Amino acid sequence: MKKDLLSEIEVGMNGFSKAQKTLASYILGHYDRAAYLTASKLGQAAGISESTVVRFATELGYEGYPEMQKELQKIIRSRLTSVQRVEITDALIGEGDVLDRVLNSDADKIINTLAEIDKKAFAAAVDKIVSAKRIFIIGVRSSSALAGFLNFNLRMIFDNISFVQTTSGSEMFEQIMSMSSDDVLIAISFPRYSSRIINAVEYANAAGADVISITDGIQSPIAPLADQLLIARSDMVSYIDSLVAPLSIINAIIVAVARKKPDEVKSRLEKLETIWDAYDVYDKKKA
Repeated sequence: MKKDLLSEIEVGMNGFSKAQKTLASYILGHYDRAAYLTASKLGQAAGISESTVVRFATELGYEGYPEMQKELQKIIRSRLTSVQRVEITDALIGEGDVLDRVLNSDADKIINTLAEIDKKAFAAAVDKIVSAKRIFIIGVRSSSALAGFLNFNLRMIFDNISFVQTTSGSEMFEQIMSMSSDDVLIAISFPRYSSRIINAVEYANAAGADVISITDGIQSPIAPLADQLLIARSDMVSYIDSLVAPLSIINAIIVAVARKKPDEVKSRLEKLETIWDAYDVYDKKKA
């Protein structure tokens, strides 16, 4: 599997046939559209035959065009602007029922994530969280919502949670500078990837902390340094990415961690319920 298909095409350009060069030039110039065209449509757009498109994929080392197309889609998600995303997804959804298409697509992402996730890595991540001296959680931009949800729920179980704020690079490092090999960093990142979270993962790795990365694939910049890599499907939905699958993984982490510490969880929740009642945190009016 190629790490960067676009780079491979650029490097191999001189060795391609005339028709392949035509196709390669089209892909490099219109990668945002090419990634979502069938082999037939891509051939038409580039002015070549469908068979040339298929042969091009196999000569690049892929089993067929669908595999090359999937790799191209992974690569470009971190390169597309918000405007390009809207244009592509509008074309994919068309005039159909948006609610039906989006919800069914989300359901597929959860099913595919479950089929592909590394369950040993998941179990190891849960054990690391339970045994950690301190647990740092970081997520930037759209991933900050996932990080916040995980932070909120793990605080119900542990006192040693640090939710890393990333409004500035210096502020982020001030919060993680004391990280050590006894600690865990849970890093959550999906396209478009933020440089700040990459820096945080690199720092944690250098400090010897265990890194749990929740991201969309091995091509993610926070994947190589992960001690436990949890991959969740997260394809484009207009200018945003669908985050239902990573949220499901986070839900599973919370449940699994709570099951490891049943007595502590029960004791803390009983105390919290007393506090919530005393200070009217939740509305208990009867209908």
